[in-house]
Amino acid sequence: MHAGLGLLRLDPDDFWRLSPREFAAATGAFAPAAPRLVRGGLEALMRRFPDEETR
Repeated sequence: MHAGLGLLRLDPDDFWRLSPREFAAATGAFAPAAPRLVRGGLEALMRRFPDEETR
């Protein structure tokens, strides 16, 4: 209900008429997932952007 009425700001009648598939599409359930960061990628980022030591 929060996603439909609050985030999408649907009218209550429109919200309750949505099919589960329509609701899933409206909330991004069918969007491709972002690639996950694997250990090698994390290590490459750590080498490229090392933390600075504070004194």
